[in-house]
Amino acid sequence: MTTMTGVGNARTAAARVLGRVLVDGRSLSAVLPPALTWTVPRERGLLQELCYGTLRWYPQLQALLARLLRVPLKPREGEVQALLLLGLYQLLHLRLPDYAAVSATVAAARELDKDWATGLINAVLRNFQRRRGDWLAGLESDPSGRYAHPAWLLRRLEDDWPEDWPALVAANNAHPPYSLRVNLARLSRPDYLRRLAEAGMAARPAPFSHAGIILDQACEAEALPGFVEGLVSVQDSAAQLAAELLAPVPGLRVLDACAAPGGKACHLLEIEPTLSLLALDKDPERLRRVDDNLRRLGLTATTRAGDALTPADWWDGLPYDRILLDAPCSGAGVLHRHPDIKVLRRPEDIEPLAGRQRALLDALWPLLKPGGRLVYATCSVLKRENELNLAGFLAAQPDARECPLTAAWGRPRPQGRQILTGEAAMDGFYYCCLDKG
Repeated sequence: MTTMTGVGNARTAAARVLGRVLVDGRSLSAVLPPALTWTVPRERGLLQELCYGTLRWYPQLQALLARLLRVPLKPREGEVQALLLLGLYQLLHLRLPDYAAVSATVAAARELDKDWATGLINAVLRNFQRRRGDWLAGLESDPSGRYAHPAWLLRRLEDDWPEDWPALVAANNAHPPYSLRVNLARLSRPDYLRRLAEAGMAARPAPFSHAGIILDQACEAEALPGFVEGLVSVQDSAAQLAAELLAPVPGLRVLDACAAPGGKACHLLEIEPTLSLLALDKDPERLRRVDDNLRRLGLTATTRAGDALTPADWWDGLPYDRILLDAPCSGAGVLHRHPDIKVLRRPEDIEPLAGRQRALLDALWPLLKPGGRLVYATCSVLKRENELNLAGFLAAQPDARECPLTAAWGRPRPQGRQILTGEAAMDGFYYCCLDKG
């Protein structure tokens, strides 16, 4: 794979980034940020749009490409495949003149020292351009291409949500909302909305979070009024519900068991700064982001690297009043934010993930004080990771009692409450509150 240094052109940089995702299996969040720093500032917005958009529509674009290519590309030609997908994405989804999209993509191949592929790229893209309607009509019999979702995930969504899967698919393919959390310890939501208006940023209150705001137009976090001073954070309004479900009161001992990047821990401390809170995460690199957020917001907590599955390695033996388990999951509720999941996640991943979630519940439950509360959360819409997992746990734990969630958000399930992606401009999220008898 070509090195990432010396990148200036957005399409060249996007081909390199996408090649690392498609061929090397790297996450977009790992490979895009360095590419942004090496790209000239005026091209960075386009680079992000090309990477996110191409991955968002990857199943559709790949289905088209498979039909357009007479001979499949060799696996090692990841950057050429990426250029072809980028070209198709521009022709289908960006408001660019067709000739500009084609010529710029061909030029990017030369910059990547792929001169041999320029004729192929030009021919494929112009073929699609000439017979666009015919090629798109061919996708009608291919659900994965038609709906831009991996076939296995599409089947799961249809099975789990037979009435709602079309809306779910549409939300997954849409741009995500840009949601904020106001630090209510420092100022009110109406006050911050006024500050946004003064800065020329249109926004509205989020419907179900006391601190939530939805911005009409995304921007860099540092450009938000008062961000550096800790007045506001970027956090989806569904994720903001966790702190309120934990019902923090002064002096409680709280464990955030999978804390990075720290949004929920910080929200808890904004509501009740006297909490004795341990923010735990098994990834020391990601744990640094928790420290950064605590520092920016002027909050105090203990952070520790450790695996929630093995409490003997980090627990001091004193029980907790509250435990938040934001369990590692498939991310099936945040595909609009992390479209590389469509490429990187596999159907065989779901059972091991569900097994780990159940193991985390089993490991952490003994750490909860009698009368205490554990909130289980995932950013998934798959029942196997959510209500089915909790049903098994509740059946096996005689001292675990579900606290029914009566709320205006989401929808009640046999266990817990589910928010489907896009409902009230929220991410797909699942919550279940467990009280210890």
